[in-house]
Amino acid sequence: MSHFMWVIQLIYVLAASCFVLGLHLMNTPATARRGNQVSTGGMITAVAATLAIIVHADVISTTGWIVMFAGAAVGAAVGLYTARTVQMTAMPQLVSIFNAVGGGAAALVAVHDYMRLTGQVSAHVPTATTVTTLLDVIIGSVTFSGSIIAAGKLQGVITSAPVTFPGARIVNLLLAAVALAVSGYLIATPSLAGLVIVIVAALAFGVSMVMPIGGADMPVVISLLNAFTGTAVAMAGFVIGNWALIIAGALVGASGGILTKLMADAMNRSIRNIIVGGFGTGDSAVAVGGPAGNVQSIAADDAAIQLAYASKVIIVPGYGLAAAQAQHEVAALAELLESRGVDVSYAIHPVAGRMPGHMNVLLAEANVPYPQLKEMDEVNPEFARTDVALVIGANDVTNPAARRPGTAISGMPILDVDQAKSIIVIKRSMGHGYAGIDNELYVNPKTSMYFADAKTALADLAAAVKTLVG
Repeated sequence: MSHFMWVIQLIYVLAASCFVLGLHLMNTPATARRGNQVSTGGMITAVAATLAIIVHADVISTTGWIVMFAGAAVGAAVGLYTARTVQMTAMPQLVSIFNAVGGGAAALVAVHDYMRLTGQVSAHVPTATTVTTLLDVIIGSVTFSGSIIAAGKLQGVITSAPVTFPGARIVNLLLAAVALAVSGYLIATPSLAGLVIVIVAALAFGVSMVMPIGGADMPVVISLLNAFTGTAVAMAGFVIGNWALIIAGALVGASGGILTKLMADAMNRSIRNIIVGGFGTGDSAVAVGGPAGNVQSIAADDAAIQLAYASKVIIVPGYGLAAAQAQHEVAALAELLESRGVDVSYAIHPVAGRMPGHMNVLLAEANVPYPQLKEMDEVNPEFARTDVALVIGANDVTNPAARRPGTAISGMPILDVDQAKSIIVIKRSMGHGYAGIDNELYVNPKTSMYFADAKTALADLAAAVKTLVG
C-alpha cells in the first residue's frame, strides 16, 4: 500500500472515531447536539478523503466531476431546505424518506459496481462481491419500498390501518423464496437479468411487509427500517471497499437494531413478529368492552385552579402537542407553575408521537430542562403521588385499555396517568389515537376534558394562572 493510501486509511479511522464518539454523545439530550456536530465533522472528513482518492487515481472525467458536484449541490440544497422547513409533526415522514433514500442509494452503488464487472469481457465477478452486492440490493430495496409505504401511512396518503388480504403471508414467503433462490443462482452464474428479478422481488417484499402494519406500531417500523438502511450502507462499503462506509453503516445498523429492540419492548411486540411482518395484527382484534361512563369537560379557569394550587404536576406530552406546535407554550406554563413552588416534570413514553424520541426533540426545542424529562419506568411510580396529571394530546400511551386483552394495544406498557389524583386532558376532540380505539381514560371519574387546540389551551391556562397569582 502506498504512503498516500496509508494516510487516507488513517483519515478514515479518524472519521470512524468521530462517528463512534458522536453516537456516544447522542445517548443523552444534554450532549446530543454536540454528538451531531462531531458526527457531521467525521462525515465531512470521510467525504474529503474519498474525493482525494478520486483525484489521486484520476478516474473521473471533467463531465463526471460536473455531474457529481451538481448532484451533491442539488441534494444538499434539498436536504437543507427540508431540514429547516419541516414541521415537527412531519418529522417521522421525513425520517422515513431519508431511510428510503439511504437504502436506495446504497443499492444503486452495488448495482453499478455489479454492472461494471459483468460488462467486462471475462464477465467474472468475485463471489465475495456477488454476495455483498446481493445483500445490499435485497436490504436496500426492501428499505426503499418499505420506507415509502411507511411515509405514506404517516402522511395519511395510505390508510394507517393494517392492509391485509387472504394468503398475504404466503405471498411474503414466496417473494423471499424467489429473492433467495435467484440470489443463489447468481453466485454461480452472474446475470443482470437475475439481479433485476431479485430487485423486483425485494421491492415487492418491502411493500407487502409494511402494508399490514398498524399505526400503533409505526415507531417500531421507523427504527427497524433505519437499521436496514445502515446495514445496506455497510454492504455497499464492502462492495466498493470503503472502510468509512462500512463502519458508518455498521454503526447505524447496530444502533437502529438496538433502538428497534427498545421500541419493540415498549410496544410489547416480539422481534420475531417484527421480522416476519406480523406486527400490527392487534389492530384487527375483537375488542373486549371497557368501562362505560360520561365525559366531563372543564374550563380554563377551573383547570388553572387545580394546577396553581397543586404540589406536584406531571405533564404528559403526545402527538397533539406536536401537531399544535405548542412546545413553547407548555414550557412557559411549566415555568410559571414552578415559580409558585409546584413540582413539575414530564412523563415521556418511548413511543409517544410518531417516531422514537419525538417528544424529547420537541421539548428540547423549547429548552425544557433535561432533568424534568422522565422516562416511563421512572415516572410511573410517581403518578400515585401526583396532584394533577396534565395530558396534552397523548392518546394510546395513556389508554388503560392496554391492560385488557382483545384491543389494538393490549399488553403495551402505558403511562399510569389514571393513578393521579386528578387528570386534565387537553384535546381538540374525542377522536381516536393512531391505534384507532377509544381511550378509556376519558371516562374516568377523575378525568376532566379541556377541548381546545393545545397551543391555545396552554396559553389560556397560563393566563388564568397569572390571574390567580394576582
